[in-house]
Parts: sequence; structure tokens; C-alpha cells
Amino acid sequence: MDQIEKGYRALLKKIDELDAKREELSEEVRAREAALMARMGELTAPLVARIGMNMLKMGKQDTKGEMYDTVYYPLKMILLGKTDPVAHRPDNVSKKVDDQFCVLAEDGRFYELMFSTTGIVVDSYQNPLSPEDALQIYGHEIMVMLYRAMRDYLEGQKELIDALEKTLAFVRAEK
Repeated sequence: MDQIEKGYRALLKKIDELDAKREELSEEVRAREAALMARMGELTAPLVARIGMNMLKMGKQDTKGEMYDTVYYPLKMILLGKTDPVAHRPDNVSKKVDDQFCVLAEDGRFYELMFSTTGIVVDSYQNPLSPEDALQIYGHEIMVMLYRAMRDYLEGQKELIDALEKTLAFVRAEK
């Protein structure tokens, strides 16, 4: 019985040591989360140029909600998160912010897009964000969303390649 108890105590000691090490490493990751976010943005930038969206800079909205006379930002972006809007835009305090989003642009930088609607005109302000500010305002969800977006893109590409291979196999087998 002493041998079993001795082994069990050693097991519990090892668990405690691993818990302490996990906590130490977790703390270091938390201390470097902004650097991680910045690096993820830099690494993702070339892909954003291919898969990102053209985001609305300004436009007009008709009575049916359709947009016309639209102008888009020159850089493509991917949407990472949304937060409760601040009261007013930094570029023009007379404009109320209706919607506020965190995006990653193809230049590898993070921005928040602040949309305002006055009458029929919808316009936006592109506010540069440091990775630290992006994480503080939008939370860790933006890091998770960026990872998931890339994982989902990879899965979609795998499915597309598989479908193309099956199509070619079918066409090549045809007489």
C-alpha cells in the first residue's frame, strides 16, 4: 500500500507542477497578446488582399434601403468584431456613430469603421487601431474570429479542390 500511496503522491505533485507551469506560460501569453495579434495581422495581410471585402466608405440609401452613389475604401478588409458604438466620431463630433466594427485590412493593420447615417447619406470613418487597442475595445473574440476565418477559408479551399478533382475525373472519364 505504501508504494501505491507514494506513486499517487508523486502523481499529484506532478499535476501541481504542471498547473504552476501552465499558469506561468498563460501569464506570459497574456502579456504578449498584443504582439500575437499584430503578428497574426501581418501574416494574414496577403490573404486579406485576395479574400477580403470592399468596405463602404460612403453612399446614399434610397427608401427601400438600397445603396447608390457608393464609394469604397481602397484596401480590402475582413470583419473581425462589432462593439457598442461610441457616441460621436473622432473626425466629426457632430456625427453620431450608428455602427462600429473592427476590421483587418490588407496592409496588415487593424482599424475600426464607424458608420453614421444622416438622412439618406451613410458615411464612415476609418480609425486606425493598435493591436492593444483592438483587443481592449473588441476583446479576445477578434483573435478567435481571425483564426476561425482562416481555418474556415482553408476548409473551403480543400472542399473546392476536392470538387474540382471530382469534376475533372468525371470529364476525363467521359467518351
